[in-house]
Amino acid sequence: MSTPSATSAGRLLQLIRGGQANTRADLQRATGMSRSTVGLRLDELDRAGWLRQDTGTSTGGRPSHRIVFDPGHAAVLAVDLETRYARVAVLDLGGTVLAERTVDLDIGDGPDRVLDGLARCFPELLATSGTPAERVCGIGLSVPGPVDWETGQVVQPPIMPGWDRFPIRERTQEAYAEHVGASMEDTTGGRPIPVFVDNDANLMALAEQQAGHPDCAAFVLIKVSTGIGAGVVVNNEIFRGIDGGAGDIGHIRLHDKPDALCMCGSYGCLAAVASGRALAKDLSNLGMDVASGTDVKALLEQGNPDAVRLARAAGQRAGEVLVTVVTLLNPGVLMLAGDLAGIPFLTGVRELLYQRAMPRTTAHLDVVTSRLGDHAGLIGAAAMVVDVLYAPERADARLRAFAEPADAQARQAPQGTQ
Repeated sequence: MSTPSATSAGRLLQLIRGGQANTRADLQRATGMSRSTVGLRLDELDRAGWLRQDTGTSTGGRPSHRIVFDPGHAAVLAVDLETRYARVAVLDLGGTVLAERTVDLDIGDGPDRVLDGLARCFPELLATSGTPAERVCGIGLSVPGPVDWETGQVVQPPIMPGWDRFPIRERTQEAYAEHVGASMEDTTGGRPIPVFVDNDANLMALAEQQAGHPDCAAFVLIKVSTGIGAGVVVNNEIFRGIDGGAGDIGHIRLHDKPDALCMCGSYGCLAAVASGRALAKDLSNLGMDVASGTDVKALLEQGNPDAVRLARAAGQRAGEVLVTVVTLLNPGVLMLAGDLAGIPFLTGVRELLYQRAMPRTTAHLDVVTSRLGDHAGLIGAAAMVVDVLYAPERADARLRAFAEPADAQARQAPQGTQ
């Protein structure tokens, strides 16, 4: 895809969405465009319905009019897939949840059955939210495994049997068309509805960073649920590595646990010792009816002393690994999220982190827990869709597609008509 022009409508939209320029005068100064060119580009964005005007604050004269991105002109379907359930929702383009449903499932049933079951929720959610199908601009999926971003496929996922290299995008498009009863086209027409897939920790990190720490240049989120993974946002963009493997810290080996068998088939992984699955096994061995990280979370909320003790110890083991993560990345925020991310686990992480990391590394580090809670994955999945579809080059391509039917209609109109 070609690089967008510095004077394109997509470039103006980027400035407006980012808050760098929200008046015509600001846009002229930021881009060097003439007033007439700015006007033409804004007309393109207005015709697409992507902008609205807000009345700014008055300094004694006439109130200024701010040009802002309209988050209500379209909607996103988002899925946050866990191992035993999923959250499915309709959100506006600003990340506000319009309708939501939780679905019980088993990720081990395989992608065909799971994706079809999730798509069956779409019609009800669209109806509940009052969203016509033609206003859905894309679908975002958050999954608990490493994802090749270019293909949208999970790659060798330890806790997703049967999903390796499965064509999630294509199957989701088919399921959407079948259950929503719409053609496999987005609002630009002529193409399958866009579907984007990423790792859950990545998307949670994106959502949390945008919502609470937009000025943090290096942000790390650790999700501790059935497994353990990290999402890294650097300069407001997800860092995925070369093939989606960045942040897979659950499979870093601990030196003193050679007998701990991990779901990946190796021994001694952090996830085999400190994840929700590992703690569930330990608590089950103590005679409790515990099968998953969700069950461990319930015991922690009840203040169960064994669960509290084990969660704190798990935090310490995670802290051993996070010392290296923090030393390497020097983040401003280290956020803990997921089923185990309560006070006991947080306490254990802090104990090891501040004890073993160099003082300079942690001098400006905030170690916190999730702000968005259970909605982080959904909001992150929606943000992923919006960030891609409204990036300058993609926005310009979509604007051209919007304009083509109107241009064709104008050419076919009888001479003398408008």
